[in-house]
Amino acid sequence: MLTNHRKPVCLSIISTDLPVWSVVETAGTLYQKDTDRFHLLLTAPPLISCEVGSSLNPEDIPNLNHQSPYPPSSPRILWLEISPYRVTMTMQGNGQVSYRHFWEEGVYGLSRYWLPTESLQPHKPIRLRNFTNSLHLGGKSLPEHLRLEYELWSEKVQLGHYILNLEIQH
Repeated sequence: MLTNHRKPVCLSIISTDLPVWSVVETAGTLYQKDTDRFHLLLTAPPLISCEVGSSLNPEDIPNLNHQSPYPPSSPRILWLEISPYRVTMTMQGNGQVSYRHFWEEGVYGLSRYWLPTESLQPHKPIRLRNFTNSLHLGGKSLPEHLRLEYELWSEKVQLGHYILNLEIQH
């Protein structure tokens, strides 16, 4: 049972205790895999890199002006596997940062991040754990709203509380 629908989507991730937030508004393609299983595929704009301000001397900050070998217009592909019980989100960034998160309510999931190949340890992911406090999927026959509340952990150090919010317009 594979059907697809092109829909406007708003995906946001915020931290409730750190100055971290990201919002993506784009069109996404929603694929219905089963009665309560869906895949959502969307393209996000490229990551924005920081530039050195005029008050800083670029020579004092190593690698800050390093140019990526990938064009700045390379899109990022986000793929979400959604069900009322678990969510997996994968982002591939054409040589930029990539990641894969697994969330299931009441469970420690795995979050992996891959850095660009110029990093010190290419192709080895950074592995973190996330604990999903709540997962809510709303909508009638198709998902309209997803809200995940989770904590991110590295060993025994908490790296913040996060909320992932997904709105799919119908």
